[in-house]
Amino acid sequence: FHRRLGKIMWDKCGMARNAEGLKEAITEIRELRHEFWKDVFVPGRRDEFNPELEKAWRVADFLELGELMCEDALHRNESCGGHFREEYQTPEGEALRDDKKFMYVAAWEWRGDDAKPELHKESLDYEEIKVTQRSYK
Repeated sequence: FHRRLGKIMWDKCGMARNAEGLKEAITEIRELRHEFWKDVFVPGRRDEFNPELEKAWRVADFLELGELMCEDALHRNESCGGHFREEYQTPEGEALRDDKKFMYVAAWEWRGDDAKPELHKESLDYEEIKVTQRSYK
């Protein structure tokens, strides 16, 4: 499950991403999470410390986190730094930022399988520098 999640994230929520791939990733991760909870088997006994149980819980967390990362990338209709949306680039192929709409830190809250995640925003206020479009050429 961990490897399969990693492949989805690498292929569809990596450095270059687009809305279509992100929507596919969200669907695939949800399906993978349901399969995980249906088929998960943790060896060991319940009356002793079980590192396999800890690993299983981490994979469960990663499945939720992966979906939240894809939701955030889909929500952010801009390219900025390492977040490059193929639909949001200059004619020269540079990242096209939208600081008016996305000048905040996004913290997404997982609300369960049947609920949409909730976005919490923390404003980014710069006093000493002016935020501008960068060129990597």
